[in-house]
Amino acid sequence: MRSSSVAAVQIVKVTSPGSDAGSFASNAAEDLLAVEQPLEIRIVYGDENNRQQKNISVTMCTPGHDAELATGFLFTEGIISGKQDILNCSTAGDNIVIAGLRPGISFDPKKIERHFYTSSSCGVCGKSSIDAVKNVFPANGTKDDIVVNAPVFTKLPDTLRKQQEVFEYTGGLHASALFDLNGNSLLTREDVGRHNALDKLIGAALMENKIPLSTHILLLSGRASFELIQKAAMAGIKIVCAVGAPSSLAVELAGECDMTLVGFLRDGRFNIYSGEQRIIK
Repeated sequence: MRSSSVAAVQIVKVTSPGSDAGSFASNAAEDLLAVEQPLEIRIVYGDENNRQQKNISVTMCTPGHDAELATGFLFTEGIISGKQDILNCSTAGDNIVIAGLRPGISFDPKKIERHFYTSSSCGVCGKSSIDAVKNVFPANGTKDDIVVNAPVFTKLPDTLRKQQEVFEYTGGLHASALFDLNGNSLLTREDVGRHNALDKLIGAALMENKIPLSTHILLLSGRASFELIQKAAMAGIKIVCAVGAPSSLAVELAGECDMTLVGFLRDGRFNIYSGEQRIIK
């Protein structure tokens, strides 16, 4: 059984005396923190007569939705192409999840050119090259006529905050959320790692046969990094919004994928970095 996503710790709270002269005040208190634990992802692959097991990643993440995280990770890394490629996905011990691939699925370890350990803050750091990352997702030249009214975007951050159950207690988690084109909340996942939160979200959608997510809006609670755009592209998402800033490589990739990328979405304002044609101002 994986532990709770929230842990209580004893702290000493120090408060300033303010403008008046005097000593700082301190008192014992309890604080709630977001739990961070390692999760080892393993796969079982090969034909029916020669099944092999391989450890493919260890990621530091928040406990919960482990099967979704593993499923989303396998999909966004290009190891599987859909839900049908996984026979089963279950936990084995406190910090291990094992996904059994369908017999006949070809698994090339070189597809995961990633160090065995992945930090919670950066999922792409172990990649051996940027080209290896870019080559994961299939090109999609399909044109669309998706349009969204600008006021829809400005309401998304407040809606997301109301959905962030663990953040409400800890203030220490990232979130990824799916909305329809009218701004209605559909699905939210949280994690101490921004890439884990998105893998959980995409994994949940994949398990419900909702991929591709071409008629959805993805909202990221923090910045938009290259890897998050790559994962969104794998899921067929055409509109990505971030509360924080995008990186230069994220903007470049969004443009290559004909994706609408919005950044600094807060306080009723936002910047459009690519795909302006989908936003009615």
